[in-house]
Amino acid sequence: MSPSEINKANAQHSTGPKTEAGKQRSSLNALRHGLTGQTIVLPSDDLEAYQQHIQHFVTEYHPKGATENQLVQALADAAWRQNRVCALENNLLTLSIVHQPTPLENITDQVNTALAIAASLDSQTRALANLSIHGQRLARQFEKNLALLGELQTKRLTQETCELDQAANLVKWHRKNKKPCNPSQDGFVFSDAEIDAFIARHDRTQRAFHAKGYCFGDNLAPYLSSVAERKSETMAIA
Repeated sequence: MSPSEINKANAQHSTGPKTEAGKQRSSLNALRHGLTGQTIVLPSDDLEAYQQHIQHFVTEYHPKGATENQLVQALADAAWRQNRVCALENNLLTLSIVHQPTPLENITDQVNTALAIAASLDSQTRALANLSIHGQRLARQFEKNLALLGELQTKRLTQETCELDQAANLVKWHRKNKKPCNPSQDGFVFSDAEIDAFIARHDRTQRAFHAKGYCFGDNLAPYLSSVAERKSETMAIA
């Protein structure tokens, strides 16, 4: 029998679990510590606490669209697993303290506890090292997703500001000429309330700008130049 035929024959004996129960156990191997599996919330976790955890991220980042929502979800899940790493490390040390051998005599409880922790670090070196690896991986994953989200939201907000400014100018022109205006007919997706809020904010900014310019006196020209440069940079990004 040739080597290739031998390999094919051996492969027939190593095709993995065949029963449904075996396949399920195999798929859950990565869930033993809950750091690499697809299931984020383990049976021992508090589902309500997890949902609140997700909501905190949504409240902080205000995602829009499928991609931003996916990135925020990934951030929250990575943070949830990072917290689990810390909990597992604490549990390993606590378990060694609880099940420590007969305490030494003539020393304080604090010293006995310190010795138990040292013994745990020695006996659980491999487990703690694995937890450290998982923690570092999750930290890199969190940082990568955070950078992607920041880049995506910066681009979106710049584009939204530019389009909102255009919609506001359109509405102001129609109002000045006492003509009806429906920005959605020109492709804008902003509500009337959003446009009115932008116009009001822009008007307040302009009033503050003129008041500041009055205070500048002879220095107004350099200030106007710097404002124009910043505006040009913003338009170039858009």
